[in-house]
Amino acid sequence: MPVLDDRLIYEKICLEGFQSGLSWLTILRKRPAFRAAFKNFEPKVVAKFTSKDVERLMSNSAIVRHRGKIEATIQNAKSTLHLQHEFGSLAKLLWSFCPENQTGKSRKAPTGPRDIRSQTPDSEALSKTLRKMGFKFVGPTTMYAAMQSLGVVNDHYPGCASRKKCERARAKALKTMLA
Repeated sequence: MPVLDDRLIYEKICLEGFQSGLSWLTILRKRPAFRAAFKNFEPKVVAKFTSKDVERLMSNSAIVRHRGKIEATIQNAKSTLHLQHEFGSLAKLLWSFCPENQTGKSRKAPTGPRDIRSQTPDSEALSKTLRKMGFKFVGPTTMYAAMQSLGVVNDHYPGCASRKKCERARAKALKTMLA
């Protein structure tokens, strides 16, 4: 379902980065611990983390202890704050990469697993833009997964009960983001 809140988008981008190379179930099980460790993913708080915080997090067995991903989460907080200052919001940037904004049309609904890609030209462009802004662990596959989970793309199958609900919510989100 669509997400427009910058804090939640920042959290999701970071969690998608932590998930890279691991199962999503692992991350979901550790999500409460991640939220505690990263102060509910408040960018203003995480951006102030120091090397002492990195060492504290590296010893926290309740989260994924990957120095690069921990440091990326701190850098992504700083980049989120910079982006908000320069451009208004992380949400507006993210939603500018939805298929409707790029082509004027929604993507065709997937009819089977083969129709769901691991990355798209939109996720590649988003990844490149975020990297230019200093974000880390935001490759095109990671960004496509974030776009799916944040409702920027709707990969629910045509018969799925959530597809129409998601499309209605996406239409509202797009109006809000384009206003």
